[in-house]
Amino acid sequence: MKFLKLILDFYLNSSIHVALSCYALVQITFHVFHIQYDNAMAMFAFFGTIVGYNFVKYDALVRVKRKLIGNQLKIIAVLSFISLFLVGYYFFQLKRITQIVSVVIFLITALYTLPFFPNRRNARNWAGVKIYIVAICWVGTTLVLPLINAGIPFSSDFFIKCIQRFVLVFVLVLVFEIIDLANDDPHLQTVPQTIGVKRTKVLGLLLLIPFWVLEVFVSTFNYHDVLINLIMVLMLMLFIAFANPKRSKYYTSFWVESVPVFWWLMILLL
Repeated sequence: MKFLKLILDFYLNSSIHVALSCYALVQITFHVFHIQYDNAMAMFAFFGTIVGYNFVKYDALVRVKRKLIGNQLKIIAVLSFISLFLVGYYFFQLKRITQIVSVVIFLITALYTLPFFPNRRNARNWAGVKIYIVAICWVGTTLVLPLINAGIPFSSDFFIKCIQRFVLVFVLVLVFEIIDLANDDPHLQTVPQTIGVKRTKVLGLLLLIPFWVLEVFVSTFNYHDVLINLIMVLMLMLFIAFANPKRSKYYTSFWVESVPVFWWLMILLL
């Protein structure tokens, strides 16, 4: 049992799980816009997520706090290096415009981690900004890049899906912020720190209404996708309702981050 927990912790700490969620959202984009499977795009998003998230999570730990690197972190560093090599490999298989936009997304991620401006902390520590940067990066990686690489023009459906994807990630991050409330720096001014846990839950629940209703305005409207989105909304409502700062880290790092994977599986199975 201890060995299985060790494997699970490595799986989560190395960002493989969150990368799988990113991969699932890319697959959902392929499905929604009828894009033929693009391996280079999907793998670029998967390995790019591993590199980006591990960079964000462990940069300050090693560069700023200069903590000793344990065995697990060494393995994660090796995995991140291999992933970086694969990101480069798939990057050069993408279209030039996709490469340019992906570099912009990378710069936003770097801004989130590194203090570019004199006497200013990184964007991750800017009051109230974190949740928007995370949502924008996810929309860009899982929706904008696949469409650009497939050469699909931006239509009303694209903007509707951008809003839906932004709301989805925003709500998921709200759950993370509720769980991390006791550990987050008060200066971050996360949503729960600003308006309280109860109002944060109400906000999350209210945001799920337009997330579901917007599906009606998509040109390819069908009851199949509406039903799947309704199941998604109910699932998210439960995660929001039962979220509290006393929950285990697995509540968010495994179960909440599994939501895009569940969504993708529902599309495949239903």
